[in-house]
Amino acid sequence: MIRLSESKKIEQDKKTVEAMIRLYCKEQHGGEQLCPDCQELFQYAMLRLSKCKFGEDKPTCGKCPVHCYKPDMREKILQVMKFSGPRMLRAHPITAVRHLLQGFKKVK
Repeated sequence: MIRLSESKKIEQDKKTVEAMIRLYCKEQHGGEQLCPDCQELFQYAMLRLSKCKFGEDKPTCGKCPVHCYKPDMREKILQVMKFSGPRMLRAHPITAVRHLLQGFKKVK
């Protein structure tokens, strides 16, 4: 799924977004597998991250000066992030702390 030419930052962001979407879907939709809506959002997010022009200098999505998601997908990912963000400390503590620390990084 992750191309070898992608930066480590993009790879890590993909893992973080995947964990957030999976956590959201499991707790909101009750399945072990992603529902069709969450699967569509996951695939869209992976595509957008793959095409991110910032590469290794990519800020967290919340601090990014470029909003690359279509409005409907942006609403969906914001809903996922609002729900999953606080729960990530319990479910994926290392990923959550790494993401929080990246939020303090200045945007270039």
